[in-house]
Amino acid sequence: MVSSKVEICGVNTAKLKVLKNDETNALLTRVKAGDAAAREELINGNLRLVLSVIQKFTNRGEQADDLFQVGCIGLMKAIDNFDMSLGLRFSTYGVPMIIGEIRRYLRDNSSIRVSRGMRDTAYKALQMKEQLMAQTQREPTIEELSAALELPREDIVIALDAIAEPASLYDPVYSDGGDAVYIVDSVRDPNDTDDYWLEQIALGDAINGLTERERRILALRFYYGKTQMEVATEIGISQAQVSRLEKSAIGSIKKKL
Repeated sequence: MVSSKVEICGVNTAKLKVLKNDETNALLTRVKAGDAAAREELINGNLRLVLSVIQKFTNRGEQADDLFQVGCIGLMKAIDNFDMSLGLRFSTYGVPMIIGEIRRYLRDNSSIRVSRGMRDTAYKALQMKEQLMAQTQREPTIEELSAALELPREDIVIALDAIAEPASLYDPVYSDGGDAVYIVDSVRDPNDTDDYWLEQIALGDAINGLTERERRILALRFYYGKTQMEVATEIGISQAQVSRLEKSAIGSIKKKL
């Protein structure tokens, strides 16, 4: 857990300077004019912002020092790309940039492997996301990313999901001060019960006991949704025969169940 008294990267975080909004704007103006000293002062004046962000990631098993350094990279990108003409507070733009940089670091160091093509698509989407954020000072929609990259929306969504950091089944999703509700409590499959699987096995056995023609009729009727007349035409028998065989097959399944 990162606190205000922890030493991170040789920095006494308890003594970090906090800039006021007008001080930040003044430094940003100097930075845009090419003042390197102002850029350094602006970075140092926003290190507490980085600290506040990395506290959200300290339960991922990563060293706080590493997260802090990565967060500082995101901070520097935010300073370099910030557009003052839009009239936004710097922190409004800086926090998403810092979070994005940390998430990218966690993805790159994940033990889960994703195909090269899907990873490339995801990184193109992330790079375009940063470019659009720099232009609009807001997070772009999937539709905007799709148009900018000329890629299907579904490809972008799947690629970004593939490189997203997995959540633990035992991460809490809600707590009112008492017992917490965890992810595992909300993803239980109501069909994943002994009774359900026994019924599925029994049904499979009952269907396997039918003749080939009976199984085909049931498949055409209830899986493909065809009428008895359409089934009759496909199989080459009368509709009355289809009806009789269908009833016989269903009766046989019920009897075995």
